[in-house]
Amino acid sequence: MATIIKNEEYKYIFSPYLEPVARITPGNEVIVYTEDAFKSRIKTEADIPSKALATVRFLNPQTGPIYIEGAEPGDTLKVEIQDIELTRDYAVSCFLKHFGGLHLEERLEEKVWIWRLVENRQYLYNEEIRVKIPVRPFYGTFGVAPEIEAISTMSPGPFGGNMDVPDITAGNTVYLPVYNKGALFYMGDCHAAQGEGELCGVACEITAKATIKFDLIKGKKIAWPRIESKDKIMAVGSARPMEDAARIAYAELLAWLAEDYGFTKAEAYELLTQVGGLYVGNMVDTSYSLVASIHKRYLQRIDA
Repeated sequence: MATIIKNEEYKYIFSPYLEPVARITPGNEVIVYTEDAFKSRIKTEADIPSKALATVRFLNPQTGPIYIEGAEPGDTLKVEIQDIELTRDYAVSCFLKHFGGLHLEERLEEKVWIWRLVENRQYLYNEEIRVKIPVRPFYGTFGVAPEIEAISTMSPGPFGGNMDVPDITAGNTVYLPVYNKGALFYMGDCHAAQGEGELCGVACEITAKATIKFDLIKGKKIAWPRIESKDKIMAVGSARPMEDAARIAYAELLAWLAEDYGFTKAEAYELLTQVGGLYVGNMVDTSYSLVASIHKRYLQRIDA
């Protein structure tokens, strides 16, 4: 039977100093409930953020930390995302004051956009825009506690965190470096949909529950988060300026090719130059997150 984890008190930092909400043995199935980025304080178009969030000190509540038995510094935490179920029938996006990826000539006022789940919850529809978009749920925030620091849940970094990367989704596996005993895993900030870059700074924010399974790769040390899908392997880099995030992501992917797939660093560098993929997860957070990728078809050597 799966362990169910549902916080009574959500966390707003990735910290090695907080008491775990659960202890999990690797290999066991876990169901984790998560809140949206605003802790469900915005429900209608009338809930203007400056008023609805006026008394809020922090955003982006996380479920965790979850202690993984046997995890030690220098290991890699493997998190298999088996399923993401949305737990309400609408998602929320909004324009916030002094926040977003564009500085437009026309000043945009605060505004809330409600996207309702339609057609058997397969699409999102906004009555003002009058466009349907596909539901593609993923977790915007997914990470472990850093070694020493307590870092805001608004921030991404080598530990994972608020990366806003759409490939952290059902069917994929996320690999995270372990800095502390027990790994101390946190997750939250589910998005029902989001374009690359999370342009206005707020995706289709929604409550959810995820079915996940933890495992450990003992003694394997990685520097940045990695993701594996059916078709690709990927690495995430977070930094400012954006070109540094791109360099980190590609350097981590190059290391993966050299460590596990038998390529020399020179071969990996050349191969990624020709067939590597790169996209922006977020361009609005404290650090930007970029994802470098390569299709698995290129990981097997062949004789022409």
